[in-house]
Amino acid sequence: MRIVNFSAGPAMIPTAVMERAQKEFCDYNGSGCGLMEHSHRGPLFDEILARANSNIREILGVSDEYEVVYIQGGASMQFAMVPMNLMLPGGYAEYADTGTWSSKAMKEAKLFGEVKCIASSKEDKYTYIPSFDKWQPSTKEASYLHITSNNTIYGTQYQEFPEANAPLIADMSSDIMSRRFDMNKFAMIYAGAQKNLGPSGVTLVIIRKDLIARTPANVPTMLRYATYTDNNSLYNTPPTYGIYMLALVTDWVKEQGGIDGIEKINNAKAAALYSAIDGSDGYYKNPVCPCSRSRMNVVFRLPNEELEAKFVKEAKAAGMIGLKGHRSVGGIRASIYNAVPMEGVEKLIDFMAAFKKAN
Repeated sequence: MRIVNFSAGPAMIPTAVMERAQKEFCDYNGSGCGLMEHSHRGPLFDEILARANSNIREILGVSDEYEVVYIQGGASMQFAMVPMNLMLPGGYAEYADTGTWSSKAMKEAKLFGEVKCIASSKEDKYTYIPSFDKWQPSTKEASYLHITSNNTIYGTQYQEFPEANAPLIADMSSDIMSRRFDMNKFAMIYAGAQKNLGPSGVTLVIIRKDLIARTPANVPTMLRYATYTDNNSLYNTPPTYGIYMLALVTDWVKEQGGIDGIEKINNAKAAALYSAIDGSDGYYKNPVCPCSRSRMNVVFRLPNEELEAKFVKEAKAAGMIGLKGHRSVGGIRASIYNAVPMEGVEKLIDFMAAFKKAN
């Protein structure tokens, strides 16, 4: 097994996908040159784009009521595009603040209209997702309700999704395609590819068709959702290689048994790692409320920062990288996205036991 990459993103890509991409890198489909060298308007890329779209619709259960497009700029671009396009004149938007990225999304939205924070766990250091019965939505309908489905820095995740009166929008960058959910509950979802879908540089956006007409006339061309939906993501040159990799990753997801097969594996990986933490007699501590624990980003602390630094250093020497927690919170973070195999998680668990015994 190659090095296990526990980084929060860019993250591990399935080995089978990497090997196929390597094989096709210089000569795609017998064309004599690599896919990156082909026109985005040629037949070879047309097939890749169609396959990526079809795979996404099949895996996530996306109906014809939605458009599937690919936009550059990462999820951070969507923090601005969402309110620019979807904030109703004189209206407001609702946000649930469950971590750094939802907070950044709120900050961008305030540039374009009124923002109401209807739920937050900030005062408790974002250690849980606020219970829906404690949310405080407004009495009149908002332009939309925005949530962040999984919080990479703090290791929390929505175990279920709220029933919203307003169109529900989710940043699913760090748990997209990791578990089954009802797409029909959402008006829009978006996700940077670099965690579960492929390399950085492409963002998947799935948006309900009726929302697209909301965009004000003064929104610039490249920041309008209609620019992408009206042109099948081909208004300008899209990130062709990123979309190609996404097509390969979604092919791989289907080979694993689709979303149900992937979810079963992810549940087993998370259960094993949390069991190792909880069974360490307090040597390893997870600060997250058990009801909000993420199955994608498992965070934990050791008795002191010196041991944490030693843990990261020795884990790297043992073939495991990306375990240092986010700079804003410290500690250890193991991101166990779809591509991280069960063998990789078991390797980490064995290392944790040996490290505890030695230290």
